[in-house]
Amino acid sequence: MSIMDLFDRQILAVLKDGKPKEFKELLREVRFSHNTLRLHLSRLERERFIVKAKKPKKDCGRPAFTYSLPPKLRRRVDLALTEPYNTIVSLTFQKLRHLCRFEKGRYCKKTRKRCEAQNCPQILKRE
Repeated sequence: MSIMDLFDRQILAVLKDGKPKEFKELLREVRFSHNTLRLHLSRLERERFIVKAKKPKKDCGRPAFTYSLPPKLRRRVDLALTEPYNTIVSLTFQKLRHLCRFEKGRYCKKTRKRCEAQNCPQILKRE
């Protein structure tokens, strides 16, 4: 489980327009140190808040990468950035199961089915 900090919020604010941005472009806009930006980008990518894609290159050399928000997350990120009391939290189902008030012995008392991610009443369904 991780909670977004000021650095993460600033990165997501720059990416919320939906246009892929290269590392140098992000660095110029957020004004963090190189290492701080690299650290936060890798964490946001690992938790699937952003997508890293290889940019096609015409000549030889190191490949360039672009960073963007997945289309399904744009609205949630926009809401989290505009509402100061909302927080985006990444949580595995195993951790959620321990916090659930409906779970009893891997059985969901609310849905009356086996406690699984597909039928959990605590998980917001993707649009």
